[in-house]
Amino acid sequence: MLPTGSRASDADRPHSQFVLRRRVQFYELDSAGIVHFSTYFRYMEEAEHAFWRATGMSIAPPGSEIGYPRVHVTCDYHRPLRFEDEFEVHIRVAAMAEKSMRYECVLTCGDTKIATGSMTIVCVRVRPGEPMKAVPFPPDVASRFAVAGAADV
Repeated sequence: MLPTGSRASDADRPHSQFVLRRRVQFYELDSAGIVHFSTYFRYMEEAEHAFWRATGMSIAPPGSEIGYPRVHVTCDYHRPLRFEDEFEVHIRVAAMAEKSMRYECVLTCGDTKIATGSMTIVCVRVRPGEPMKAVPFPPDVASRFAVAGAADV
């Protein structure tokens, strides 16, 4: 899936949002027959990875010494999802600094808001035997993303 309003030929331009369409799988349910609360974080991360792929990149390319750990995540639950529900994860870049990026996510099932959340990632250098160190986003990464405007909500 491409970022909202994009074409395959413009993957190099900055993107501010993306929509992932998905269906609830049986293994994602808890004993009450609804999606387990922790799965919503996986949905948001899955949307993030698809967003990066739509910009022509991988969030974890083989051999890279750059990583993007999460340093803050939130999720507010509004309505449950159940087996085989079709839903969307809307992810947008809410803030971007030299070494961090914050996404806002809204999960919807039709016109119903299911959950809202956010994730903050930090760009770090990862080298064997050394602690992670926050570093600026590489220019090729920073140039692919833009903070979403109010009209992009």
